[in-house]
Amino acid sequence: MSQIQIGLLLLLLTLLGVVGYNVYLSETTPNEISYTDFMEQLQKGEIKAVHLKGGAVKGEDCRKQAFSSFIPDVPATLTILREKSVLITAEKDTENIGGFLKSMVPVFLILGGYLIFSRTQKKGGSGLGKNKYSSFVPSKNTKVSFEDVAGISEARSELIEIVESLKNPEKFSSLGGYIPKGVLLQGPPGTGKTLLAKAIAGEASVPFFSIGGSDFVEMFVGVGASRVRELFTEAKKNAPAIIFIDEIDAIGGKRSGGNATGSNDEREQTLNALLVEMDGFNSDQTVIIIAATNRPDILDPALLRPGRFDRQVTISLPDAKGRRKILEVHAKKILMAPGVDLSEVARSIPGFSGAEIANLVNEAALIGARHNKTAVELSDFEEAKDKISLGLERKNVVINETVRRVTAYHEAGHAITAKLLPETDPVHKITIMPRGRALGLTQQLPLDDRYTYSREYLINRIKILMGGRVAEDIVFGHQTTGASNDILTATDIANRLVCEFGMSKTIGPVAYIQEQGGFLGGSPTTRPYSEKTAENIDKEIKRIIEECYNETLVLLTENNKFLHKLAEALLVNETVDGEEMDIVHYCYMNEKSIEKKLMKHQKEERAQQNQRISGLPRSFYKEETKCEHEKE
Repeated sequence: MSQIQIGLLLLLLTLLGVVGYNVYLSETTPNEISYTDFMEQLQKGEIKAVHLKGGAVKGEDCRKQAFSSFIPDVPATLTILREKSVLITAEKDTENIGGFLKSMVPVFLILGGYLIFSRTQKKGGSGLGKNKYSSFVPSKNTKVSFEDVAGISEARSELIEIVESLKNPEKFSSLGGYIPKGVLLQGPPGTGKTLLAKAIAGEASVPFFSIGGSDFVEMFVGVGASRVRELFTEAKKNAPAIIFIDEIDAIGGKRSGGNATGSNDEREQTLNALLVEMDGFNSDQTVIIIAATNRPDILDPALLRPGRFDRQVTISLPDAKGRRKILEVHAKKILMAPGVDLSEVARSIPGFSGAEIANLVNEAALIGARHNKTAVELSDFEEAKDKISLGLERKNVVINETVRRVTAYHEAGHAITAKLLPETDPVHKITIMPRGRALGLTQQLPLDDRYTYSREYLINRIKILMGGRVAEDIVFGHQTTGASNDILTATDIANRLVCEFGMSKTIGPVAYIQEQGGFLGGSPTTRPYSEKTAENIDKEIKRIIEECYNETLVLLTENNKFLHKLAEALLVNETVDGEEMDIVHYCYMNEKSIEKKLMKHQKEERAQQNQRISGLPRSFYKEETKCEHEKE
């Protein structure tokens, strides 16, 4: 049995003892009656015997039931007791220490059980008063260096100065400056904030103290503040050192300014202790605090001011070049097949964070092992990417031929619209194999990472989303629910185009919504506007979507044969990649060109025939008419 289980068992036994003692007291304590009831029973002769102790009286009635009461006028009551021939006993009224101790037994039991539990928990390393930080001193075996951190070169170069200040603090103090006391790493989840902090400690070879923001906060007020003081005291003893607080927004949120109670009061006390400790470093103690958060917008301004967090480093998602470097770092841990182009893999995973890329490499290795391969191939990366982005293939799902054909034309409509419209991302893959919750998918991959979007790109994106529904209308003449998510996404793009990006000529360059701060997304906030403006916004959004739908209808109607060819290819192969789609498009264009040439040739022959006929004399027509008449 572990020490934690022993502590819990002792606490449970203590509580059972308290409950049992209270039951015992309730059973053995006489029934207390009022002075009025006592006098009424006495006058009726129902009292058999009493025991006096000062003003307190305990006795027994004729039914041998015990009772207790209090007598305000003892001499007068004694006279009545003697008249009624009641047996009287008495004792001297002194301070009853034993009674006091008896009343304090439950308190002592609870306090003793709590102390035993706390002491046991402290020995186990997770008590209420025990700090929960983990610490280590980098060695050759556990050292994490900047070579292990890839894809965030700008943030890494910004933090090299921190390493130099830890190695040689006199270099900076000689000119009168002081090294940064705190560095705030902010960015989306999985971008390498914790790894970067460990790399700083590894490069500087100094002790590293790590703790999560939520580990400071407990139910009991004052525990978090004591943990902050203990953590900083230990770091100062081992200076120079680094303190890393992950998810600091758990304790560093903006203070309410009102009367806080409960857990909010505990959080604010913890924050106050942290602010004091960050300001309390002595000049001869080199302790740097590094914190990470996904929500810098909710942090208290006092925490962000210079002198506490002097540096605020934003770690963004890596670009294509950064993703390739991260892939190279993780690919060293697996056996790669020759010829695997990591640049192609990096280009095919836009928006992936460092943690997601590490998971991609691991999934590719697992898939290769599942297929009994001796090395990880490019196809394994493709399958791992689809598994992470799109979900697992539902190979056992039975889909009837009608739904399968509708799905093929739906996805072909998306793909052809993306292929034929300008300023769109190239089509990477089209599939009608069910994955996750979708029956099919058209995947596009940008040639380069996009940081801004033009109005034409957004409008064409809406047209691509409408392509599936338009294809269903053209081929089958009815609509299905398969386009529900497309319509939802298209409406969101049109809404942001009008209300956030100010790209509507009718509404004008006015923003009515804005994004939430931080890196976790969330619903955008809306600024107040009138009902008339809301009506105009609704009309403009509807107009944009309807125009996109109609233009997509014209486009797919003109390329109806291309739609049928691509849909048939999907029905046969289930998955068509970008190159195979280009082949289908090439064949379609050749047939279209041959048809144009044939139509042109037929038109020219008809024109030449008309020209020959028009060059004959008028008498020829009369003779022809005459001969025809005679034949009849």
